[in-house]
Amino acid sequence: MGHFVIVGILVIVMAILTYMGLDLAGVATQMHPVEASLQSLSIDWLWHWQIVAISFLFSLIVVPMAYSMIVFRRRKGDTSDGEHFEGNTTLEIVWTVIPLFAVLVLAYMGSYSLGETRRVDPNAITIKVKAQQFSWTFEYPEYGIVSNELHLPVDQQVVLKMESSDVIHSFWVPEFRVKQDVVPGRVTEYRITPILVGNYKVRCAELCGASHAYMENGVIVDTKSDYDAWITEQQAAALANQTPEGKGQALTVKNGCIGCHSVDGSKMTGPTWFGLAGSTVELADGTTVVADDAYLSESILNSKAKEVAGFSPTVMPPYSLTPEEIANIIAYIKTLK
Repeated sequence: MGHFVIVGILVIVMAILTYMGLDLAGVATQMHPVEASLQSLSIDWLWHWQIVAISFLFSLIVVPMAYSMIVFRRRKGDTSDGEHFEGNTTLEIVWTVIPLFAVLVLAYMGSYSLGETRRVDPNAITIKVKAQQFSWTFEYPEYGIVSNELHLPVDQQVVLKMESSDVIHSFWVPEFRVKQDVVPGRVTEYRITPILVGNYKVRCAELCGASHAYMENGVIVDTKSDYDAWITEQQAAALANQTPEGKGQALTVKNGCIGCHSVDGSKMTGPTWFGLAGSTVELADGTTVVADDAYLSESILNSKAKEVAGFSPTVMPPYSLTPEEIANIIAYIKTLK
């Protein structure tokens, strides 16, 4: 019995030291981003108790093994056989029942955390999210707003209805903890309740192509008053942008064009639109062409018709646009000088 008491005490001490070591190394809590959503609280709570369980189970294995190797080792000169054991029914029952109980407890904790993460608020705000290589677009159907930034009101649940126009993407804001795949041909839901005002970023957590690492957009959690002010500002801007140029800019945001084409001359996976209209463009076959309306229209409808040097082979997805929409996009491109 004395050995059991000693081992029990050592297991408890070792478990505490292991947890403290993991916490000091940042594994337990310190490596996590801030908790910026209501869902992150239950997820981090579950993670904490998993670390506790891991520390205990590690100690429960290592301590008896090390203790036995030291205390019950064969002494020098001892050539006798070890003591014969037939078994211990009580011990076998104990080490079956206790792990079973522990598994049931952890299963309950996991289901509780999952339930808290997916809890539905009937008053949740609905925002449509479109993922495409290599950007995110956010539409607020209630207000007629389309943006390349995701604005969320603090302490208000939001449900994101997410679609992909090309390949599988994954919506992930580390500070929110929750991650959800965005799959072509399906609408996936992502529920989140922000609790901390601040600026964050949504990242694609599923390898989706050459510029996967740059597929990130701003996520801004506003106070209720700031959120309402932003909505009002965007609605006013939408009304003011009823010109062809304004409509064209909205289309480029909605269709994710800015994920590949810069508007300030910076290098991206597609040719920049800055100063493009009217310029001479060098093509992949060595010839040149003037970027007039006909060339721009043709390139929008069929990007492989005249591939730009340095950007072949083209990977732009096909778009279904009306002649008016194409004209509006061209009008917007002409303003980028």
